[in-house]
Amino acid sequence: MRGSKPVVHLLSGLPGAGKTTYARELEREGAVRLSVDERVVARYGRLGVDCPEAEHLALLESVVGEVRAELVELVGAGRSVVLDHGLGTRAERDEYKRLAVGLGARWRLWHFPVERPELLRRLAAREAQGEGVRISPGALTWIAEHSEEPHGEGEERAPDQWPPRGRSQPPSR
Repeated sequence: MRGSKPVVHLLSGLPGAGKTTYARELEREGAVRLSVDERVVARYGRLGVDCPEAEHLALLESVVGEVRAELVELVGAGRSVVLDHGLGTRAERDEYKRLAVGLGARWRLWHFPVERPELLRRLAAREAQGEGVRISPGALTWIAEHSEEPHGEGEERAPDQWPPRGRSQPPSR
């Protein structure tokens, strides 16, 4: 739509919750997808395979600033963006909301609540396909313990039955 404000889509959920699949849907609808994990894998390889899983946070940090700068540039040019990154804490989410508003954009916070057994199933399937960032059950536990689900933050629950049946993993590249 001409003249409408760009939208910054923020995604909140644990690994395997369907954030990337949904981000790709938003990308098909015209948003620019910025994926922190894909940049980490492209730059450093797969965690737990090409580099130690314990380095995950440091590697993420090295890419987040770059992605944020690109988000600022895109939104400044009037483009809508989907930040394909878990945003596990309220502080992170609030920071990106303030950034979006400061850039004259609207934000939408999408929440992807998925139970642990289903997350483990999806992560195992993803690993078997050799895709994405490898997340061990122990790493998933650590991430869950250090994450806060959004409550009362203007969040929207990801559409029911997400991801769509038969597409629990992102489409092949």
